[in-house]
Amino acid sequence: MTVRILPLPETATPPAPDRGLGTLTTDKGNLPLDSVDVHASITGLVAGVEVVQGFRNPFDVPLEATYIFPLPDRAAVTALRMEAADRVIEGTLEERGQAREDYDTAIAAGKRAAIAEEDRPDVFAMRVGNILPDERVTIRIALSQPLPCETDESGSTATFRFPLVVAPRYIPGTPLEGERAGAGAADDTDAVPDASRISPPVLLPGFPNPVRLSITTVIDPAGLPLTEIRSALHVVKEEDDGDRTTLRVQPGERLNRDFILRLGYAGHESASLSLVADGSGDEGTFTLTVLPSGESRPAPRDVVLILDRSGSMQGWKMVAARRAAARIVDTLRNEDRFAVLSFDTVIERPRDLASGLADGTDRNRFHAVEHLATLNARGGTEMLAPLDEGCALLADSTRDRVLVLITDGQIGNEDQILARLEPRLQGVRVHTVGIDRAVNAGFLNRLAAMGQGISRLVESEDRLDEAMELIHRHIGSPLATDLTLHPTGLEIIPDSVTPRRPGTLFPGVPLVIAGRFRGAPSGAVSVRGTAADGTAWEQHANGTIGDDPAAVSIWARAHLRELEDHYAVGGPDDLERRIVDTSLTFGVLCRFTAFVAVDSRVATESGTLHQAVQPVELPDGWAAPHAPRVAHAAFMAPMDAVVPPPAMGYGAAPVPSGPPPAAPSMPGSHPRRGSARTTASVHRTPPQTYPTPPTPAPAPAEPEGKPRKATGTGARGGDTPESLKRARAPFMDELSAELKRLRSVPDDHDQRIAHLLTELLPLLDSLVERMEARRLDTTPLTALRDELRLLDTTSDQARVQGVWSQALQVLSTLTKEPRRPFWKRSR
Repeated sequence: MTVRILPLPETATPPAPDRGLGTLTTDKGNLPLDSVDVHASITGLVAGVEVVQGFRNPFDVPLEATYIFPLPDRAAVTALRMEAADRVIEGTLEERGQAREDYDTAIAAGKRAAIAEEDRPDVFAMRVGNILPDERVTIRIALSQPLPCETDESGSTATFRFPLVVAPRYIPGTPLEGERAGAGAADDTDAVPDASRISPPVLLPGFPNPVRLSITTVIDPAGLPLTEIRSALHVVKEEDDGDRTTLRVQPGERLNRDFILRLGYAGHESASLSLVADGSGDEGTFTLTVLPSGESRPAPRDVVLILDRSGSMQGWKMVAARRAAARIVDTLRNEDRFAVLSFDTVIERPRDLASGLADGTDRNRFHAVEHLATLNARGGTEMLAPLDEGCALLADSTRDRVLVLITDGQIGNEDQILARLEPRLQGVRVHTVGIDRAVNAGFLNRLAAMGQGISRLVESEDRLDEAMELIHRHIGSPLATDLTLHPTGLEIIPDSVTPRRPGTLFPGVPLVIAGRFRGAPSGAVSVRGTAADGTAWEQHANGTIGDDPAAVSIWARAHLRELEDHYAVGGPDDLERRIVDTSLTFGVLCRFTAFVAVDSRVATESGTLHQAVQPVELPDGWAAPHAPRVAHAAFMAPMDAVVPPPAMGYGAAPVPSGPPPAAPSMPGSHPRRGSARTTASVHRTPPQTYPTPPTPAPAPAEPEGKPRKATGTGARGGDTPESLKRARAPFMDELSAELKRLRSVPDDHDQRIAHLLTELLPLLDSLVERMEARRLDTTPLTALRDELRLLDTTSDQARVQGVWSQALQVLSTLTKEPRRPFWKRSR
């Protein structure tokens, strides 16, 4: 076995040992988080990880520290422990509102407490309260994660990726009024209502290493033929101990990039089925892995390539993104059609390929590559509009439709984008290419899964060529589609299988399906589908009894993530209860639950609590701002003001002049008497900006006398907003009632199509007629009605699911029925 350390990417010269611009300090230090230790144990293709966070209070009053941090998006968080003053407190998993209530009650009573909450699949918030002066509190988090694999003729490569910093994210939308959802630096907006929970303040350049980092990884191949280990972004020291290899990251590293190991294995099985029984023996977890072989037959394709050129893509990322896009364009053939969209706050196309889809000729490909070569980073990350346009271009269902997104994924409105795209992705495969050393893997994996595609992450230009070879295979035709599961002698529990619709099998990409079964751990499972040439395809696996204790947690995490995404795009009303029950039953954290640890002993009765938010590093490889963009948000002595990053995130417009905003209250609680937030002021130099993107040409004026099209509120010249609201009210009541009926229909193909055709379609026919008579806008309802008219009882499941999701989205938007945001849960 060979340990191969890849050439490390060039990084900026380490900062001089000073304290950076705007720093305040004393001999006690100036940040509440002083250490992060990651202990990973990789056994076969599963990693068990313990993350240890050390908090210390350098103040002379009790402290509440907040830390916004990442974890792998596929990892199952299964335990939390708090250690302080020779006391050990085990955390319990509770419904999120109850956990917050327990935490706030404990803090108010002077007890030590900690709470961990999930805000994105890979973004978490830790609050630790009533840390006494000079006291150290240790938080231990346990998690399990699967290692994704890719295969080729020589064998398989598994990847262990552990993120270490939450990068600044672009926050679109209009700022909301009222209490903020969290303690982060960005304002909540209508597009990202929890932006203040996912936006930690960022350290100024030149700040000395504030957190001691250690990473230890123990690798046990568990019988697999391990051939090599590659460390992508960190220098590691190797220690061999028989069949196990221990790797340690060199001291002094910063929490500013992902930790990535790639493990090479020789050979692979075609399919395997692992059956792990629960302790009771009545139920268990199955994991089916299919490793595809062979190449697919190419078919004529429509390909839309969308390239992120926003400000956060500066430097090596923009170079790598252009190269990746050009490589994809080069793979196109004459029978293919394509479009290239580059975006920041506006969307641009190659000058000679300005509309529709162009044929994949040499001339058109040359124009596309020529356009790509001119792109540089600028502006904000308005991602929804180009994705929307890309879906609109892929309307021809007779061809193979592919959408490829190249980005770092650093946005905050993931849920908004997924909810908008979900009904439009039926029949469209979505592949994502994430380029960053602190990539938003959670969003890119979610989007690719929704589009039944593949996500590939690129952390350096050295990795790009290897990744592009895989991407080239993926954007071709899949090996098999319309996959279904067929058990033999194994009773699979209904609605437990994840992914719910396996969909597609790609060359070199293992298909992993997990679920729950009843009875004895025995039997077999077949996966059937349609091969690229139209023939039947099948893969069969006999069950083998396994003993992996992490199998149930990893399944539960994947199942919960899928349920949460279903909720985000408008699932039924009972879905929230199902998510909470699943989380609590299997002891796995989700966005609706939280781990809370409360000490029974009262630690302080002073009534004064200092609040500090831990700032994080600017990700490695990001271009440093020319002037301070953010302040150190957790310093020794309280100051008057904090300069937050621009509300719109990295690469947005300058911060307006004027007094800074008041410090927000802590998430999930109200300001407590005697509390003080730790902040520091810096020079109010305007932050870095980017070249202003071209302004779109104004729409041509309408010919005089041409009637104006009805708007979303009505079209009559003398109508006021109140009169229009009254006119629409009875129609909205009917839609609200229908929305409730829609959400109550089971996830069954026959029942859903019957409801769409016999109940929703007649209602829309009636509503459109009556609303048009009142001269009210019916555009979204008319579009939905027209989609319904194209359905019949023979429509396939994918088509019905797409229209069903569209109906939920349209009715939810029109009736403005708010769903209780889970990031503001309280009892």
